[in-house]
Amino acid sequence: MDRQNESEKRQATKLGYGNPPKHTRFKKGQSGNPQGRPKGTLNMATVLERTLREKLVINENGKRKTITKLEAAVGQLTDKAASGDLKALQLLATLVRSADERGMKAAVPNSTLDEADEKVVLGILNYLEAANKGDQQDETAAQ
Repeated sequence: MDRQNESEKRQATKLGYGNPPKHTRFKKGQSGNPQGRPKGTLNMATVLERTLREKLVINENGKRKTITKLEAAVGQLTDKAASGDLKALQLLATLVRSADERGMKAAVPNSTLDEADEKVVLGILNYLEAANKGDQQDETAAQ
């Protein structure tokens, strides 16, 4: 009789892969990783991006101007490169090269324009060029 009860218990409490013993299973409402990653923890790229987007107030030619920290850093790097600092010049050249590569990748269109779309775009460009020429003629006439 004991053997029948044991076999019935084993079948009722199926053990093995994907079926751990009941006493070792996670309790309902209890986390399996209570000391896991805290919510809201930022990675390095996010922290760097947020920091570089912060605003600064600078004085340029006697006027106050608000720019981002990234713009200020690139401006200082350009100034050092222009004054002859070789390391700054090399770093600036690397930054320009990588920016050009990103621009080239972004400039490649994913789909070609239809003839009608191309005509519309060309019409808009022609209109803007004509308006720009008219503005320049008005400025020269005013002077």
